[in-house]
Amino acid sequence: MSQYALFLYDDPTKWEKFNPQQLQEAFGKYMAWGVNASEGGYLVTGQKLTINPGKVIRGAKQVVTDGPYSETKEVLGGLYIIQAKDFDEAVQRTLNHPHLSYGGTIELREIEVIGG
Repeated sequence: MSQYALFLYDDPTKWEKFNPQQLQEAFGKYMAWGVNASEGGYLVTGQKLTINPGKVIRGAKQVVTDGPYSETKEVLGGLYIIQAKDFDEAVQRTLNHPHLSYGGTIELREIEVIGG
């Protein structure tokens, strides 16, 4: 089985418009997806990033800037690693992720195992 990274992007300011009940409902949907993926045997891990935008380090001169990208509203908010036999199956396992129903974007990338 190959491994695939699901990078979850969205505009974090949209979540500020949710009331506590809506936030709890959304959190429950994300958790349920993770539980289903785990029980299905294809979730390797999942992590939510903090609201801190972090830093971006670029080039040989190691230029450090506030990150990730000041020119866009969408930021990377979390990621999952899943297993699938091929890209098509990885796409199918991603299509029902609640992030999409909340207007987010998921970038799906195959992971190349190095030295393993």
